[in-house]
Amino acid sequence: MKVYINGKFYDKENAKISVFDHGLLYGDGVFEGIRSYNRRVFKLKEHIDRLFESSQSIMLKIPLTREQMIKAVVSTLRANKLDNAYIRLVVSRGEGGLGLDPRKCYKGATVIIIADKIDLYPEKLYRNGLSIVTVPTVRNLPEALNPQIKSLNYLNNILAKIEAGNAGCDEAIMLDSLGYVAECTADNIFVAKNGHLYTPPQCMGTLRGITRDSILEIARKYKIPAHEHVITRHEVYISDECFLTGTAAEIVPVVKVDGRIIGAGKPGKLTLSLMKKFKELTSKDGVRY
Repeated sequence: MKVYINGKFYDKENAKISVFDHGLLYGDGVFEGIRSYNRRVFKLKEHIDRLFESSQSIMLKIPLTREQMIKAVVSTLRANKLDNAYIRLVVSRGEGGLGLDPRKCYKGATVIIIADKIDLYPEKLYRNGLSIVTVPTVRNLPEALNPQIKSLNYLNNILAKIEAGNAGCDEAIMLDSLGYVAECTADNIFVAKNGHLYTPPQCMGTLRGITRDSILEIARKYKIPAHEHVITRHEVYISDECFLTGTAAEIVPVVKVDGRIIGAGKPGKLTLSLMKKFKELTSKDGVRY
């Protein structure tokens, strides 16, 4: 494996950063998870745009332009000779002092690109569906750390993931401060009722998911009624279908929530259709390398 760090490639065992990097010390940085399919990087521009939006929000200057970042991602994939890959793009504040003050990160940002493979869930869960649970840890308040910022500080999500594991589940629903469904620890959530799709709006403490947006794009194309609407757990419990979306997860069906069977207790027709249409989209949409 070849890892990109600040313009150079290193073997995995030699890919290192300073222990004084603010990304390590404080989670001070931003990241993106990106997928490539058959030597096409899916929605690369959208991912890079979101990375730069996150960095703008935390006042972190990325030392590359958008075009240079795209070329760096493509170069990393070529260096690793991967046809299908998961790309982790990380930009940290860089090396500094032991204090919080980001002004002391005098060497500038650290840019890291890793290309590897990922299997977020076992294949059987895509066939049979997930059982998920609502957890006590709520999603970060937008006024505290806005979930639109895809930051290196993922402790909020990790705590919820721990709670899901303690409950014997692979994923967790996180509520917002008002008690509405926000998202899961690493995925956006959709429900279907009477042929209509519903997903929480971005203003309710959810990340603007690239895969989420792709599903809404597919829904528009095939005239599937889709709504960005506040959702309570009640709406999830009585839904006909439920599924999660994310770059690593893609689309994974949900068949049980908080012990309630969803629909017929198996992946629904609309979910399966969207999974197929999404796969078709990834096969033709993307930057070649």
